[in-house]
Amino acid sequence: MSDGPIFEKKNVLVTGGAGFIGSFLCERLLRDSKVICLDNFSTSQHSNISHLLKNPDFEFIRADVNSLIDLAAYPELERFKVRFQGVQEVYHLACPTSPKNFDRLRQDTMLANSVGVRNILELALRYGAKFFQASTPAAYGARPEDGHSFHEDEYGSFNHLTPRGCYDEGKRFAETLCTTYNDMHGLDVRVGRIFRTYGPRMALSDGHMIPDFVLDAIDGRDLVVYGDDSFKSSLIYVSDVVDAIVLIMARTVNPGYVNIGSDYEVTMESVARKILDLTHSDAQVELKERLPYMVTLGVPDLSKLKGLGWIPLVSLEQGLSKTIEYAIAHKDTLRPTFG
Repeated sequence: MSDGPIFEKKNVLVTGGAGFIGSFLCERLLRDSKVICLDNFSTSQHSNISHLLKNPDFEFIRADVNSLIDLAAYPELERFKVRFQGVQEVYHLACPTSPKNFDRLRQDTMLANSVGVRNILELALRYGAKFFQASTPAAYGARPEDGHSFHEDEYGSFNHLTPRGCYDEGKRFAETLCTTYNDMHGLDVRVGRIFRTYGPRMALSDGHMIPDFVLDAIDGRDLVVYGDDSFKSSLIYVSDVVDAIVLIMARTVNPGYVNIGSDYEVTMESVARKILDLTHSDAQVELKERLPYMVTLGVPDLSKLKGLGWIPLVSLEQGLSKTIEYAIAHKDTLRPTFG
């Protein structure tokens, strides 16, 4: 097992690194690491990492985790000396999460949560690298009837044969793979169950409501809430999620499975109206039938994460304001094409 970098900085791999959370994680890790970002752009975009490409400690590799990956075979990684130094940490975030493209990506999602996870675990095992798996509260199943917050030692049940099965059951299988590699091979695997996250760089027109709320408010179009006026969710800003991931990986003792999210719930209709207020928009809020991929998630018990020293730093209003500022600054490139 590698205890640290051979040279001046450790090498880290981020799969799904051009995605929403992945791109912010790459930024954060560049403070003291050399970052290899791997993505196939199935649900991410080049613009998320374009500002990082000139950094000599950053390299992008376009590849699919469902295929075997040999980092030493990429000539662009020669300057990272991967052949000699290897990789010290792996952050595995690659998995489609597109509500509107859900049916088209069902098979890709299932494979990413099985073959893809196995391939990246094998890569980490080859280098003796510490491994982080991005998981989901869907592993707990449906929101509990008594409304209690989910604790990490709970497990839920759900119908694995629904259209969501490739994601929900897939993520549970991914957790099982991670635990198996930890038990059988001694691989240091840490798992974060990441609840609903928002912020700049979220994919637009993909069924993720907050970025679509913001762009529609700016353009004066009605804001569509997929669900009725009681549809609630807890929302955590992306930088707070990245802080949690980095903290979990930095711990000397493996904390095991850890919830990452907010324990405060809001209705999505109230979020839409807050965005209308912040953008001074005259648009209205429209309720539509919930998309197949969307569920009412439970609320996380955050006692373990807070016990590690984590606290959220960005309030909902601050986070929405940052998201709006980003959308206004990039609206010409972010705005989807209609017709």
